[in-house]
Amino acid sequence: MADWITGRVKARKTWSDNLFSLVVDAEVAPFKAGQFTKLALHTDDKKVARAYSYVNAPGQDPEFYLITIPEGQLTPWLADLKIGDELLVQRTAAGFLTLDEVPPGRDLWLMATGTGVGPFVSMLAEGRCWEQFENIVLVHGVRFADELGYRRQIAALTEGRACFQYLPFVSREDTEGAQTGRITHAIADGSLEQKTGLAFTPEHSRVMLCGNPQMVHDTLAELKAKGLHKHLRRKPGQILMENYW
Repeated sequence: MADWITGRVKARKTWSDNLFSLVVDAEVAPFKAGQFTKLALHTDDKKVARAYSYVNAPGQDPEFYLITIPEGQLTPWLADLKIGDELLVQRTAAGFLTLDEVPPGRDLWLMATGTGVGPFVSMLAEGRCWEQFENIVLVHGVRFADELGYRRQIAALTEGRACFQYLPFVSREDTEGAQTGRITHAIADGSLEQKTGLAFTPEHSRVMLCGNPQMVHDTLAELKAKGLHKHLRRKPGQILMENYW
């Protein structure tokens, strides 16, 4: 049975018309960067729960990056929460999109769409990744520039780290400082490797994918074409993934 606890909204931030973050005051159990938990509210006389990844580093106040789904059963109510309002939080985290699951390698590629960047912000904030890899590339794909949530936080967390590259992709408008188009196209035509100066190779590359299922599916296919494979504990590979949107 899920171990639910009551939390209170401590802070909130609006990124765009449909993107927002909640910082929650709740005594959650220790977790690993990259893991998720569940948030819940009682709506229409029933409890509705959904899984959301931690954005914060372990030990910090729980923070979640959310997108409002107008027809959704939970996010419209979460979007209406104000500071001091209560919500339910599952105390124990879950999930395997963590650095502990990544085989040793030289280059770590973190690829996300939308709110899927959250687990990777948690990893950057925690800091273990800097000890584990020589090069780290964060690739974040969105439709419009105002959906590049946590861009400033990412810059602050990685300031002075020459081993880190951040490549935002905006697919539906030209944006200064961002690539135009989709992540999958940049993998297929080789421009992502050219831009970063790093090649996708089974020997050196380790890739973590987090985002909408279509992006995960298509990116996996492009990476397989370059010789990389899904990582399984019983059959080690180079790619870990999680559907999240």
